[in-house]
Amino acid sequence: MAVEKIVIVGGGLAGATAARTLRAEGFSGGITVLAGESHHPYLRPPLSKEYLLGQAGEDALPVVPAHWYAENDVDLRLGDAVTALDPAAHTVRLGDGSRLDYFRLLLATGARPRSIPLPGSGLDGVSTFRTVDDSRRLRSSLAGGGRTVVMIGSGWIGMELAAAATAYGNQVTLLGLEDVPLGAAIGPELGGFFRALHESHGVRFRLPAAAQEITGSSGKVTGVRTDAGELLPADLVVLAVGVVPETSLAAAAGINLRNGIPTDASLRTAVPGIFAAGDVANALHPFTGEHHRSEHWSNALNGGKVAAKAMLGQDAVLDTIPYFYTDQFDVSMEYSGFPSLTSGPPAVRGTLEGKEFIAFWQREGRVVAGMSVNWPHAGKPQKAIKALIAARTPVSALALADESVPLDQLLAEA
Repeated sequence: MAVEKIVIVGGGLAGATAARTLRAEGFSGGITVLAGESHHPYLRPPLSKEYLLGQAGEDALPVVPAHWYAENDVDLRLGDAVTALDPAAHTVRLGDGSRLDYFRLLLATGARPRSIPLPGSGLDGVSTFRTVDDSRRLRSSLAGGGRTVVMIGSGWIGMELAAAATAYGNQVTLLGLEDVPLGAAIGPELGGFFRALHESHGVRFRLPAAAQEITGSSGKVTGVRTDAGELLPADLVVLAVGVVPETSLAAAAGINLRNGIPTDASLRTAVPGIFAAGDVANALHPFTGEHHRSEHWSNALNGGKVAAKAMLGQDAVLDTIPYFYTDQFDVSMEYSGFPSLTSGPPAVRGTLEGKEFIAFWQREGRVVAGMSVNWPHAGKPQKAIKALIAARTPVSALALADESVPLDQLLAEA
């Protein structure tokens, strides 16, 4: 393989991890990483958490140090947009018209913020949130406090941004289409827990409510009018209504799309020689036998590793249990499992009132997801949760909720 070339389109966590894994696995051929942004590949989770809050610096962001690429003979091209793919010729075309040949191609193009056609969305003071530049601008706007902020979107990012904005001393009102924030993700009871947490710190909610227009004066935002006719004052509006997979290159090249780019468990697309990883990949998961597209960092990290090994002909599959975390005010939460398999209320160990609990979701008696919040006891709750999910063994809901049964003994209680 010494003369073969691998091209990675996308300079995020999945793409950078794939490059690092290729070298770690002994691949000595050419590796080119085409990053659309002008920054070295970086981690996104800190952008809405500790980096936004000023609790972490620039050194918390890089996937690998900047010098790693040259030292490992990886051709990292920053701000180099890919304009077209030619699967038949095994080439990619760049913005300057030049072409690159490839032996294997990895599409790690990520996702872009979802847009909503709101009048006034182009006013000064209105922004989306996705990149490190977005985080820097928002931190600069929030850090002095005293701002009136309207957050549009009641998902994880919207809630994290609302917490950060409030922590800086700003007044935040959050709009969302759900009856309860995060309700679609974790259900009304736990969504209510997070709403109460935010309200205790001064965040105001308008739920369910949609933004009808963004008002302004002299080119600057002044407020948001809801579909109920209420005008909410604002000198800063953040659109945090989710993201969509960046599939434009794949679509133009004739690659089949279905909620992203469908792949097998080894992240191969239907087109020979082309793989996909990260936010854009809708991968077959061996655990469920279904396709899942995840926008969380652990999927990008593990997907980058699997794609690299699979491109080298190794028997690698993306079979890890999905994981993500959030930090909001004094609450630290971790979640492992398959949200698409959850339904109904979870079994809860601990108390929501005490802000220390674990929630277990089951299907046919088997644990399919688990969320730990500020869990203070010995052991690693997420390790135990993942073990329960992987075991596929029915467990009593009473045992799951019983704190006298140690987490690592729950399988014995099945």
